[in-house]
Amino acid sequence: MNQQGGRPTRHEDDWWKQLYDDSTADTGPTAAADSLDDRFASAAGAVGAPPGASTEGAAPQPPPPEGTVPAQRAPWEPPPATPPAPAAPPPGPKPPGAAEPPREENPATPAPAGPPPRPSAPPKPPAPPTAPAAETTDGARPATRLDVPALPPPPAGVDYVGSGPPTYDPEPTALPASDPEELDELVADTVLDGARYGACTLRAASVRGDSARFRGEPRRDSLLTARFGSGEQALVLVAMATGARATPGAHRAAAEACRWIGHGVGRSHARLVEDLRAGRRGDLKSGLHRLTDRSLGKLRAGATEQGIDPEEYAATLRCLLLPADPGCRTRVFFGVGGGGLFRLRGGEWQDIEPDVPATGTAGEPVVGFGSLPAETPEGDRLTMDLGIPTPPSPFEPAPQPPREPFRFRASVARPGDALLMCTAGLADPLRGEPALCAYLARRWSDRTAPGLAAFLADTQVRVKGYADDRTVAAVWEA
Repeated sequence: MNQQGGRPTRHEDDWWKQLYDDSTADTGPTAAADSLDDRFASAAGAVGAPPGASTEGAAPQPPPPEGTVPAQRAPWEPPPATPPAPAAPPPGPKPPGAAEPPREENPATPAPAGPPPRPSAPPKPPAPPTAPAAETTDGARPATRLDVPALPPPPAGVDYVGSGPPTYDPEPTALPASDPEELDELVADTVLDGARYGACTLRAASVRGDSARFRGEPRRDSLLTARFGSGEQALVLVAMATGARATPGAHRAAAEACRWIGHGVGRSHARLVEDLRAGRRGDLKSGLHRLTDRSLGKLRAGATEQGIDPEEYAATLRCLLLPADPGCRTRVFFGVGGGGLFRLRGGEWQDIEPDVPATGTAGEPVVGFGSLPAETPEGDRLTMDLGIPTPPSPFEPAPQPPREPFRFRASVARPGDALLMCTAGLADPLRGEPALCAYLARRWSDRTAPGLAAFLADTQVRVKGYADDRTVAAVWEA
């Protein structure tokens, strides 16, 4: 062929046809002796034995496949690299010039006289090795048809607890209606988050309730998890809010409440971290009370600007502060509105939701282990400052107090505790269905926090008669 792309000559065409044309006869010899003696003579000549060497006792060689011509070595070709393995030498004097064949431990038995046997089918390749199966209780390894190791069974989970299955389907069935001009206000069916700072591990989730999933309504609950600062000076905020029931903008009010409280805590996180480390419970209560009033006051002011009744554009608000410093185990809860605050200790649930007294402020120190002192070295009285504080600046108008009393709780966590803060969608079934309490106690009593997927599955265990949104944040203490 012409490698330069030019037009080939006739001589090259003839050479190409002679080499690759199927109709051209083979150029090698077409007739050759094919007896057993001739084959041995050919092999002996290849290793240097004279053609007249004796072939007695040699193992017969299988003939080539039908239709092929035996190849012969040309005088200029080197001998083959690996000569055929001959059988044991016959008894008697060794022919002069013959090479001594290698001895075998188990010489082959000479085949009986007669025509040479036909070659058998090539052996099948060995099957690929399979991975060993998991050991059983008695130590044996049973055979398995799988090529991958056997996986452990998934953790046991349930769809519902209680007297019977809930009315609605366990999975979403309808999406909320969407406005093409306000797509940024769409709310996902489920939100899942988590982190690990200091001595605690956080898991948080917000799930649309069965009723809203069936009716195609947006999730009224909103969840915010944020970290302010870095290193041991960091502060983690978990905020959750629930919009008013049967109002068109409930999900927007809940999201705005979380956003306003996030702004306030973020701007004051350095001072809040100092108060947490020093155990200044009174300062924490008054400062967080002021931030909560200001956030909900802005929410009501925004409703007035939009021409909406502030009672309809309202939301409950519950927050948790977690310092990243591993040496500080103070956990602070504060908020306004219904929900739940629980602690799992020793496999038993404790309802530590602050009571609401007539004075309008809740949250006395937790009695027993973990309580903060009644007075700090700085002289901060923990039972003082129960009312609504004055605004920080005379030029800023005092916000209208919330319709519900302010709730506050500060305590020191014990290793092995699990602290749970949730909206009413989960707090109500926890207080009303003992089977749900028992199930979550078994699942969450381990000191190791569950993974995100397992935590989400646990929070979605349903109870008949409870179909509201569920938002929950749990903290496991190392």
